[in-house]
Amino acid sequence: MSNWMRKSFVVLISILTFGLVTPSQAFLNENENLNKSDSKAASSLHSQTEAAEAAEEVEIDHGLFVQQMLTEAENQAYIKFGRKIKPVIEDEFQSIILPKIQAAIEETTKKFNGNELSFLTISEVPEYAKSEKIFHIYDERSGEDIIRFHVRRDHPPLDGYYFNFHYHTSLDNFQEHHSLGDIYWDKNVPPQWSSLS
Repeated sequence: MSNWMRKSFVVLISILTFGLVTPSQAFLNENENLNKSDSKAASSLHSQTEAAEAAEEVEIDHGLFVQQMLTEAENQAYIKFGRKIKPVIEDEFQSIILPKIQAAIEETTKKFNGNELSFLTISEVPEYAKSEKIFHIYDERSGEDIIRFHVRRDHPPLDGYYFNFHYHTSLDNFQEHHSLGDIYWDKNVPPQWSSLS
């Protein structure tokens, strides 16, 4: 029943009974609750529209975006390395590999405008962590990867173990293997990724 009909009904009953009989409190409360729920629904829809418009208007500075991604990339790498590997390779990773990760992120994302950058995010280290994946940067709207950063263990014949850092980009459909560098581990087999002890 529409609002004006309810109000008309209340007035009509009051007039016909000379005010001796009034509509029940339940009827009035129901009417009030309907008004509130209509108002809340309209407010919620308005808020959702404003949030969507605000998300569309977010402009991110490319330099700031790269720094945010680099900070998160470092965190994800250390999670991947775990407590056993991190202390051994951390210095070389920071001085050799991290600057190259930064350059790769800058180069690969420079085609995105500030609004598009707001939809790019970094993935987390997978729980299984035995794969090469360190992290990927992907577009939240489509779920498609933009750049993939990996590390694998190499063991050249008659040599020790190395960690080979590299990345792949959507620019070449992830076909090209872009090297970031190698870090020597030892003659002994390195521990599993994400080892805690």
